[in-house]
Amino acid sequence: MHRREALKNVAFLLGGAISASTMGVLFESFTLPENEKNFVLYSLEDEKIFAEFADIIVPTTKSSAGAKAAGLGKFIPMMMKDCYPATMQTSFAQGFKDLQTKSMKDFGKSYVTLTPADRKKLMIDLRAIALAQKESKSEENKDLAYFFITARDLTLLGYYSSEIGCTKAREYVLIPGRYDGNAPLKPGQKSWAT
Repeated sequence: MHRREALKNVAFLLGGAISASTMGVLFESFTLPENEKNFVLYSLEDEKIFAEFADIIVPTTKSSAGAKAAGLGKFIPMMMKDCYPATMQTSFAQGFKDLQTKSMKDFGKSYVTLTPADRKKLMIDLRAIALAQKESKSEENKDLAYFFITARDLTLLGYYSSEIGCTKAREYVLIPGRYDGNAPLKPGQKSWAT
């Protein structure tokens, strides 16, 4: 199975956890015209910020490594550059800048230097902004809300389609038996990877 097909399968399984715009990009087409690919470029420092952002969403636990270990710092900008139309790339890039501006305004520090507690607080604020923007449909914070929702979606997709997500965070059988859509889980047992 190709990685793109795996991402579609993971998106389908995550269902309601993924936004309609991300589902549209994944199921509509992965092929962009050449003039829209890599419309916005990200630096290695930006990739560190993406990794830290994703690690707040899917942190390391006792039983599995988190989003940073799964390589989400590189995955998020790669998906944005290669799969999203230029208008979405531009909105995402502006939201990314707005994230850093909000970090400086609220905490007086760049996102990378925030403490884990400050990052969690900022994440809660971003979620509230995204919910408020969705309900009001105003232009205020539109790019920041888009960034939060899309980065969250790509974090979930990337993590649960990565080797770590499939083999450590979920139960995994290298050679599966028959499909049983109603298999009972023991208390505390991980869900099954597909």
